Amino acid sequence: MIYDYIIKNYKEGEPIFFSDILVEGISKPAANQQLKRLMNYGQIMKYETGVYYMPKKTALGTYVGPSADTVAKYRYISKGDNIDGYYAGNTFANQLGLTTQVPMVVEIVSNNTNSSPREVNIGERRFYVRKPIVKINAENVYVLQMLDLLKNLDNCLDYTYEEAKEKFAEYINLHKIKRVDVDKYIRKYPVSIFKYYYELKLDYVFA
Repeated sequence: MIYDYIIKNYKEGEPIFFSDILVEGISKPAANQQLKRLMNYGQIMKYETGVYYMPKKTALGTYVGPSADTVAKYRYISKGDNIDGYYAGNTFANQLGLTTQVPMVVEIVSNNTNSSPREVNIGERRFYVRKPIVKINAENVYVLQMLDLLKNLDNCLDYTYEEAKEKFAEYINLHKIKRVDVDKYIRKYPVSIFKYYYELKLDYVFA
């Protein structure tokens, strides 16, 4: 029964979190035993404690599973239609084109952590995970991600403010962020955010 559930809900190479497996009539201990049997038959493999996957066969005939970045994304950022987090700090600044630095530790803000900011090891990768100021959802994720970066912009910026403004303008237009969205959340962030907001003249981007 567990295998039927897995092949119906997951693709090969996709992370399967034990905590997400919910099959009517099967307790967690029973599900754990079924997973062990599936591993013995090679139908699924264990990535790490609580994380499994169906092995994906490559063109060379070898089998692969999810990368550490994929596991982190599913655990902390998005899974299916659910949005629970975003990349932050130098990680997001690099994605946005504001810095050429490629951080060794990937910074993530996520609803799916109850602890203080901490470093998490997944596979051979390191991730720094912290809680959001406001609960993240599909409607506010982009504006929160932008404001989060703005609050400490100089720490992540390799270019001029004018060049940064262009990158933020592209992001704002791409995700259709409105001034009303910014007004709703900006005061929840440190006062330093206003310095960068006005230095970049972002009001003119929304005009």
